Amino acid sequence: MTSQEQPQVITITSRQRTFASWTSDVLIYTVVLNLFVQYRPSVIVESFTISILTAVLFKVLLDLVMGLEGRVHAFFSAKEGAIYRVMGSISLFVVLFFGKLLVLQAVHLVFGDAVELGSLAQEVVLILSLMITREVFHRIYLGLGESEAASDGEAVPPPR
Repeated sequence: MTSQEQPQVITITSRQRTFASWTSDVLIYTVVLNLFVQYRPSVIVESFTISILTAVLFKVLLDLVMGLEGRVHAFFSAKEGAIYRVMGSISLFVVLFFGKLLVLQAVHLVFGDAVELGSLAQEVVLILSLMITREVFHRIYLGLGESEAASDGEAVPPPR
């Protein structure tokens, strides 16, 4: 960069950040879900529109479950003692396990026979795949911002 070029400053509002997060997550969930539809014969989604709506439902419910998980983690992390660490670990497992089951039941209730996610094991693998893929994309996004900030000498806030 020459001395005459000024770094471009971009201001991103929280609404823009939320919109970008929702858009990317719904697109990621739609792609992952449709890959399961294509490669797992027991996973059936009636139409592409239903897969997008299912991805939106996944986004809403997984955000709620992850928010609850964060609150439970914060609660037990604030406490001292081995019993709180054990109770915290058990509580996190319960929230995550039953949260995923709640998400799957909600999909069955909302979409009925229009969405078949296979056996319980396949459903769990699907949910984990959604979450892992989302996290991988988020880390790539942050990594790209950090390398850009390091070269520009600027701090870049995370998108969440």
